[in-house]
Amino acid sequence: MLTWKDVMNYAVNGNPEPDSRIEKTEIQWRELLTPEQFRITREKGTERAHTGALCSSYEAGKYNCICCNTPLFDSTIKYSSGTGWPSFTQPIKRNSIKYERDTSYGMVRVEVMCNTCDAHLGHVFPDGPEPSGLRYCVNSESIWLEKERVDER
Repeated sequence: MLTWKDVMNYAVNGNPEPDSRIEKTEIQWRELLTPEQFRITREKGTERAHTGALCSSYEAGKYNCICCNTPLFDSTIKYSSGTGWPSFTQPIKRNSIKYERDTSYGMVRVEVMCNTCDAHLGHVFPDGPEPSGLRYCVNSESIWLEKERVDER
């Protein structure tokens, strides 16, 4: 389980190696994404609080990167933080998320990105629920829900 100490270590000393890397040109990303998805994931934008389609969705499944389809978060660790963005306590895998120190807007935060394609997802904060204490605050436009299949036998 990742802790705030782990997050800060990655943000300062470097991130774990991803399982794979995907790199595209700006033109290729623009062809693949909607203008809003591009603004958020490639230009480090943010959607307004309480406007994201996935903010209040709690269906079973995996939340994947909208840019490269890498699984990032599981629905079992999604929770209502009251902040207006989808919130998670842990990534699916230790190396699925990339962390960088962010000093924009006069504050110090830790930006989270897809470790496979560098898509901006949001930020992580040390004010989440136990046992990790982490709150991954993610833009709905940067992820999509791959719903869990129900076996009908």
